[in-house]
Amino acid sequence: MTTASSGGTPLAAPVGRETFSSRKLFILSAIGSAVGLGNIWRFPYIAYENGGGAFLIPYLAALLSAGIPLLFLDYAIGHKFRGSAPLAYRRMHRGAEVLGWWQVLVCFIIAIYYAVIIAWAAMYTWFSVTQAWGDDPGSFFTGEFLGVSETVNVGFNFVPGVFWPLLITWIAVIGIMVAGVRKGISRANGFFLPLLVVMFVLLVAQSLFLPGAIDGLNAFFTPDWTALGDPGVWAAAYGHIFFSLSVAFGIMVTYSSYLKRKTDLTGSGMVVAFSNSAFEILAGIGVFAALGFMAFTAGSAVGDVAVPGIGLAFIAFPTIVSEAPLGGLMGVLFFGSLVFAGITSLISILEVIVAAVQDKMGWPRVKASLAVSIPVAFISLLLFPTATGLYLLDTFDAFVNSFGILAGALVAVILVAWVLRKLPMLSDHLNKVSSVRMRTVWIALVAVVAPVVLGYILINEFISKIGTTYEDYPAWFVGVFGWGMAAALVVVAVVLTLIPWSSKSKLHHDPEYAALIAAEEKEEGR
Repeated sequence: MTTASSGGTPLAAPVGRETFSSRKLFILSAIGSAVGLGNIWRFPYIAYENGGGAFLIPYLAALLSAGIPLLFLDYAIGHKFRGSAPLAYRRMHRGAEVLGWWQVLVCFIIAIYYAVIIAWAAMYTWFSVTQAWGDDPGSFFTGEFLGVSETVNVGFNFVPGVFWPLLITWIAVIGIMVAGVRKGISRANGFFLPLLVVMFVLLVAQSLFLPGAIDGLNAFFTPDWTALGDPGVWAAAYGHIFFSLSVAFGIMVTYSSYLKRKTDLTGSGMVVAFSNSAFEILAGIGVFAALGFMAFTAGSAVGDVAVPGIGLAFIAFPTIVSEAPLGGLMGVLFFGSLVFAGITSLISILEVIVAAVQDKMGWPRVKASLAVSIPVAFISLLLFPTATGLYLLDTFDAFVNSFGILAGALVAVILVAWVLRKLPMLSDHLNKVSSVRMRTVWIALVAVVAPVVLGYILINEFISKIGTTYEDYPAWFVGVFGWGMAAALVVVAVVLTLIPWSSKSKLHHDPEYAALIAAEEKEEGR
């Protein structure tokens, strides 16, 4: 069947929008996106630094008052308007399309550096068996493994030990993306996520029996009630929730667009949110039990060995592996978990870009996947398996999180809630298909609480980064790859918005969406 354009030229029949074959696979995919590297190496340290056990109070408050409401907002937009971020926002209002492309570009930046961390973790899974880092994991990581340059610059001195695993990572991920939503993304999450949970439960069980583990758990859970009076602690809780749940940068808008018409959105969101939080607490238990052992063997306090992020994963944990009984097994479980958590998150990030290109150009899945994934992989392979790649990764990550994700989230809630005033309509859509119904409270949380908290965090981030040169890197480097990159995202988003949609695009040629709208209007008219 073909449909004629306004000029009479026949158009090829569009490819129907893919869908998750079941709600369970959607939930697994959404959890797979949310459970990423940050759950394992970011949450435990943030909780420890911000009141220990007392941090769970602002964390839970942030989850209920901002994280879950914004998750529902993404679900409502994607499910009602049945499109990638640019298409969904465009269908909401023509002027909102630029926000969708901003989110797509944020995902582009994250994708090019996220993959290299997966490659590192894959190599360290093997290093855990050979304990290749020797007696000094810190020097091994930055020296022998990464070959980090002493000069902060952009160079092309490639490191083979990083380049080849990164290439393999991209080949595997591209294969998943080309396979599509049902055969690729759903199956990958259905395999990797259960495996991740099993491996991490085994890791936690092993950590709990190490000498000193109880000291680590005491450090993690002992509450510092005075921290609750510090606004910075509450800001840390809200900031972490925004990043942890994969909200406000296109992922959940895209994933929810693949849901069938009658799907319990809020019930699914509750499962995703609380599963993500449960994994984070599990990660905190496992990581701090292991850090307690590390402190025990070093004869120091847990606070002296607790470090965040890359330092925890690739310096502190190898030290633990070298000293712990069955340390090789512990290393395989830990770094293998990082690999699987990273892959499930990376495919969700890439899907935002692939879906946007597919919708705008009207291309079939394979063509859109290759058109996106190969250039992203090429840039990733060009910039990050090099002696200067760590500096680029650090700068990109710091600025895209603050002035990409946070800034985009703030603009999104203000635009949808106050400029377009679409929250009542989106609330009606949620209630029509969901088990957990909400209206006034949800609208108030999205329209008032979320903008206030996001604005506060964003202002603090701006002040902290404008007041000093980030990490004492050269000003030109931070200006180009930090501030310049963040500004370029907005400029390029505007340019992409100005490019006309293809006559074969989903905007102009989507019988399924037209039929859905007609069905909804018929139901409302009854």
